[in-house]
Amino acid sequence: MKFITIGELLMRLSPPNYDKIRTTGSYVVNFGGAESNVAVNLANLGVDTTFFTVLPHNDIGRSAIRSLKANDVHTTPIIKAGERMGLYYLEEGIGVRSSKVIYDRKNSSFAEYDYSTVDFEQLLSGYDWLHLSGITPPLSPNCGVLIEKALKAAKQLGLTTSFDCNFRSMLWTFEEARDVITGYLPYVDVLIGIEPLHLQDENGKDLKDGLSMQPEYEDQDRVFQAMAERWNFKAIARHVRYTHSSSENSLKGFLYFDGETYESKLFRFQILDRVGGGDAFASGLIYALMENYKPREIINFAVASSVMKHSIHGDTNITDVESIRRLMNQSYDVQR
Repeated sequence: MKFITIGELLMRLSPPNYDKIRTTGSYVVNFGGAESNVAVNLANLGVDTTFFTVLPHNDIGRSAIRSLKANDVHTTPIIKAGERMGLYYLEEGIGVRSSKVIYDRKNSSFAEYDYSTVDFEQLLSGYDWLHLSGITPPLSPNCGVLIEKALKAAKQLGLTTSFDCNFRSMLWTFEEARDVITGYLPYVDVLIGIEPLHLQDENGKDLKDGLSMQPEYEDQDRVFQAMAERWNFKAIARHVRYTHSSSENSLKGFLYFDGETYESKLFRFQILDRVGGGDAFASGLIYALMENYKPREIINFAVASSVMKHSIHGDTNITDVESIRRLMNQSYDVQR
């Protein structure tokens, strides 16, 4: 299948060796961003993958494109315009100290571009799958236009569409996210994450009331069934995190597929770099759906993909299918 995703590519600056931003004298540079992470992850799993974004026409933009090409991501549709690339600073947590993120992405080339000039039916023609995320619409009014036009064009062309809710409180309020993202759902086939969605029963009560951050199977199944009945999704998935410290977490996932909810294994692991873990879950899910894995394999592969990412520096999950499948089966032997 031919896959395309759309979003902002960011430059990440991190103090080395878990140093603090206020004391560091140097930064390690990586490139990342929710949608670009999914693109790179899937390309490393062997999927024919394209990324669309807008980057400044300078050496920083060229360096970013080079990082995508180095991971076999097609970059032909990328528009070169504007004057700046979005940045974010990551202070990596360790032990009892949490990670910290500072964004510097206002007025970036991606946020400022006029997407009303883009022919999205032409852009998406020839692809089978479009992936978008909830990080894009709050960046600017133009980015809200982008998401709406892309989803409608994809539906017109018959693409499978996936959408990762990806709520970020630094970008917009929960209520803003809920109202905007809920409006996209009629165009979405595969939904990843459920946090900011507006879902009420016939009495006006939010169906997610009482659903904890670490839900039991019965509660998650109830919510998934209600969502699927209202929006007719092909699949819904989410991962659930248990935080033991900034250096040690556990993950499991839930998947709604073909009328039934499935729960994954629980994985406990040490963390080298947490950023991009959700995108690795999304890319693992998409890959397993593309490959027609059985439902329980789909959610176990998605969670194992996320767990693997936590052992890799940078935003992206530079790994392969066999490594994820070994982890999925909890095999840790040396490969030689």
